[in-house]
Amino acid sequence: MENLLVKHELGGGYCNSLTQYSRFLTREVKIGDIALGGHNPIRIQSMTTTDTMDTIGTVEQTIRMVESGCDYVRITAPSIKEAENLSNIKKELRFRGYDVPLIADIHFTPNAAEMAARIVEKVRVNPGNYADKKKFENLEYTQDAYTAELERINKKFIPLIKICKEYGTAMRIGTNHGSLSDRIMSHYGDTPRGMVESAMEFMRMCEAENYYNLVISMKASNTQVMVQAYRLLVETMVKEGMNYPLHLGVTEAGDGEDGRIKSAVGIGTLLEDGLGDTIRVSLTEDPEFEAPVAKALADRYALRSQKTEVGSQKIDGAATPRTPDFGLQTYSPYSYSRRITQSVQHIGDHHHPVVMIDVSKENLKDPYFLNAVGYNYSAGLDKYNLADQACDLAFLGDNLPSFSFPGNLKQVYNHQTWLKLRDKNNCHPLFSLDGFSKADTKDEFLNFIEVDANHADIEAIQQLDKSVVLILNTSAHHGMAEQRAFFIGLQEKNIQIPVIIKRSYQDLDADTLMLYAATDLGALFTDGFGDGIWIDAQGQNLALINATSFGILQATRTRISKTEYISCPSCGRTLFDLQETTQLIRSRTDHLKGLKIGIMGCIVNGPGEMADADYGYVGTGPDKITLYRGQEVVKKNVTTAFALDELIDIIKNDGNWVEKV
Repeated sequence: MENLLVKHELGGGYCNSLTQYSRFLTREVKIGDIALGGHNPIRIQSMTTTDTMDTIGTVEQTIRMVESGCDYVRITAPSIKEAENLSNIKKELRFRGYDVPLIADIHFTPNAAEMAARIVEKVRVNPGNYADKKKFENLEYTQDAYTAELERINKKFIPLIKICKEYGTAMRIGTNHGSLSDRIMSHYGDTPRGMVESAMEFMRMCEAENYYNLVISMKASNTQVMVQAYRLLVETMVKEGMNYPLHLGVTEAGDGEDGRIKSAVGIGTLLEDGLGDTIRVSLTEDPEFEAPVAKALADRYALRSQKTEVGSQKIDGAATPRTPDFGLQTYSPYSYSRRITQSVQHIGDHHHPVVMIDVSKENLKDPYFLNAVGYNYSAGLDKYNLADQACDLAFLGDNLPSFSFPGNLKQVYNHQTWLKLRDKNNCHPLFSLDGFSKADTKDEFLNFIEVDANHADIEAIQQLDKSVVLILNTSAHHGMAEQRAFFIGLQEKNIQIPVIIKRSYQDLDADTLMLYAATDLGALFTDGFGDGIWIDAQGQNLALINATSFGILQATRTRISKTEYISCPSCGRTLFDLQETTQLIRSRTDHLKGLKIGIMGCIVNGPGEMADADYGYVGTGPDKITLYRGQEVVKKNVTTAFALDELIDIIKNDGNWVEKV
């Protein structure tokens, strides 16, 4: 088989190693003059938002995207006329001196794909709707009917494969969680496994025709589903002798901080495991703002050595190096399961993860600084009003406040300072592991012990009493893997002590801090590890740290503290101003904590891509919106001016509306 498979020492079946950074080596695919995969850098791409028939507008936006850092630019081709116009766009770009490889984005229209494959350097097809059916029906397929449908699809797909071979065109087989066909849904459901099988069917068809210029993606708006699908894909590819490069992306991540954090959680989790050859960060913003975010994520791994060792841990009193497949009896990377822990007051067990913030450097004479972490102080009433994102624990170190803290904000002090407190109510000590064992006086109910993931003595931890919560720190370059190794060590010994994950950062700007923290901490919460989060970034704004902490928990679906918006990035198919509409919907619904609202610019991205949403707002024609409850159409073709009011009425009638306070 001509796919140049490189042998891997697979850890857990989907990456080279769970304990050291090692990039998964994929085959190289040429896309124009810029190769992807293999030993090439992680490539950056984005997608135009202009009408593809607007040649000059698309060219000028493409140039802005290239200047912002895009290696490739994707352009929608919803019908054959747009596919034909790609020739004019490409000609104008070349005339202006830009050789950027172009990618045609295809849904539903094989004839447009066949035309585009003769013009551009790569075509993207969605196996869920290229020649398959998606009618949101619960159809039962017999094995014979399933096979017959697959043969029908094969006949429609082979012409595109042959054109790609003839013209040297690459292809992305891009599965989307929300647009799996009824045929796939009937056998696998709306699952990561279904996503993988949807792509594998098309990949097998390509290999049967000796065509190997493939790139694969498994996109979802749910970061847990996305991560699991990519991991299952790699495991399945390796079993079948494949190693195609991976395109990483979170669909409908949203805008602003939320979009960046959610993208970093999904993409960063996979990058940490050495997966990913090209990135597209999907923000509900102009596309030139996407590339710098993607580049900031990718550059972190360009600087990381090919193999960054995770140190040994002391297990049963001896230093034992971990093997690449450690922990597979206690940990599954393919499905979410929160680590089982005991409850220590409101930490661990069924309680949502807590947020801990260092306030020791703040002005502890001024209660107003707590506004930044969700406690709004009223001097006239001398009381605090709690926001939805109010942190749970405040670390004060050796510093004492001169005012009364909110009653439900626990204070944590270094042990020696805690000992001197006259009033220890709602105040708890922080120890080292050795300090705890030697201490004569401890808190009766809640004690914190900070440990380093690389030097923790698991045997000593196993002897700790039920008042302890661990704070897990790391100084390793590849700290996520080191902390994950620690968690799996706890699981192997059935140690059920709750753990707050701490990461410390220095000299990072606000945007980079968000991306790095979302990657490092989000990866662990995505895998079910962690009962709390502590981002330590001295000198950074408390409000930013607090918002990032809650944003990571929201993106990993481990603690919902606000309304979630599943908002697609705009493209040439979009039927309304997506950014303006998203902000308008957000302004009237952002108090509906825990609700998920999908905002989709066209029928391609909705309702399929908002499969996870409670309600949907989808453009279905000029000045026409269709409203959904889940995947059920509630109102069709509502005039845009009235659509948001109609959506709110649906939410109210369902009993899910609350008035803003």
